[in-house]
Amino acid sequence: MSPKDSLPHINVDYFEELTGEISPSDASDLSEIGDRIKNLREEKGLSLEDLSGMTEFTTELLSKIESKEVLPQLGTVMKLSKALDAAMGGLLSGEGDKPYAITRMGDRQTVSRSTTKGGKQQLYAYKGLAAGVKGRHMEPLIVQLQESSQKEVSQHSGEEFIYVLQGTVVLEIGSEQHELEPGDSAYYASGSPHWLTAKEGKATILAVLYNQ
Repeated sequence: MSPKDSLPHINVDYFEELTGEISPSDASDLSEIGDRIKNLREEKGLSLEDLSGMTEFTTELLSKIESKEVLPQLGTVMKLSKALDAAMGGLLSGEGDKPYAITRMGDRQTVSRSTTKGGKQQLYAYKGLAAGVKGRHMEPLIVQLQESSQKEVSQHSGEEFIYVLQGTVVLEIGSEQHELEPGDSAYYASGSPHWLTAKEGKATILAVLYNQ
C-alpha cells in the first residue's frame, strides 16, 4: 500500500455537520448591506453618479443595491469598500470593536446572500466568521454556492483563498477552468477575472478574502 492509499478519506458528513445549511431565513435583516453602503456614500457627500464613476458599476445597479432589489456579490462589496475607503467587513456585517474573535459553531452568525445583478437568481449565501474584530483586512467566510445558470465574472483588488468543504466547485480564472473537490483549495489574485459556481446543486467552501 502506498503512503497516499493509507491516508484517510475526507468525511463529508463531518463537514455537513460543521457547516450546516445556510438559509436566508437565518438572517435577521438582509437589507443592512444596502443601508450601510447608502449611509456611507451620503456621509462622504457622494452621489450615485460619483460612486458609479469610481467603481464602473452603473447607477442603476448601485440604486438597486441600496434599495435592496439586488444583494451584492462579495467582489462587488470589495470594490465598493475600496471606493468608499471603508473596511469590507464593515459593509458586510458592521464594524467590530474587539481585537480578536472566537466564533463557536453553535453561535448565531450574520448571514447574507448574493443575487445576480438583475436580482433574479440567488448565487450564494455566506456567513462571516470574524464580525467582531475591529479594522480587519481579511474576511473569513463560510460560503454556500448555488449552481449558476449565468456567468458573472468578478475582478477587483485583493487576494482570495478558498477551500472546498462539500460538493464540486467550478473555478474559472482568466481562460482556465478548474473543478475542485472536497479538500482541494485555490489561492489567487482577485485582480484576475474569476468566477465561482457549484457544478451541480450546491457546494460549500471556506473563503478568506483579503482587501488591499
